[in-house]
Amino acid sequence: MKRPRKSRIYTKVGDKGKTFLFGGKRVSKDTQRVVAYGTLDELNASLGLAASAIKDKHTTNIIQKIQGALFDIGAELANPQQNVKYTNRFVKLDQSKITELERIIDQVDSRLKPISSFILPGGTEGSSRLHFSRSIARRAERQLTKLSRKESVNPNTITYLNRLSDLLFVLARNQNRQENIQDTPWKKD
Repeated sequence: MKRPRKSRIYTKVGDKGKTFLFGGKRVSKDTQRVVAYGTLDELNASLGLAASAIKDKHTTNIIQKIQGALFDIGAELANPQQNVKYTNRFVKLDQSKITELERIIDQVDSRLKPISSFILPGGTEGSSRLHFSRSIARRAERQLTKLSRKESVNPNTITYLNRLSDLLFVLARNQNRQENIQDTPWKKD
């Protein structure tokens, strides 16, 4: 049996600051669309880092599902023309993904003590990494919002990122709860 040929990691296509969207349109790497899906890539990597510090399989499974959804959103963003040739390769994010996040938020939040002030990000390593991912999710949401003012963007993607940051907040708090670490309330100086 013939082994598949391994492709090179480097293509040299982006050496001059340009990249291709699905369908072949060449754009600058600093266009808002590329910045937005680049931020999603950063968020996805930070979630992988967070998962590596979390022992709870239920939480790591949630994170892996989110990572898959982030790839779907990135594929949507890389295909602004919604070219049918490319849209069959991924699933367009719909309301059901948002509803699923809300269900998980409610489930996890029901285990947490109510808070009456802002809390400082931190606690366990897993919690700290989830808080870091939450801040990247907020930035990704801002990047998509900015893009949506000039170009067509699936509105479910912006809503998804908004819910995702809420989910990452409660997952971070839950990591502290699981390891008997108290959240640290913010105290005004």
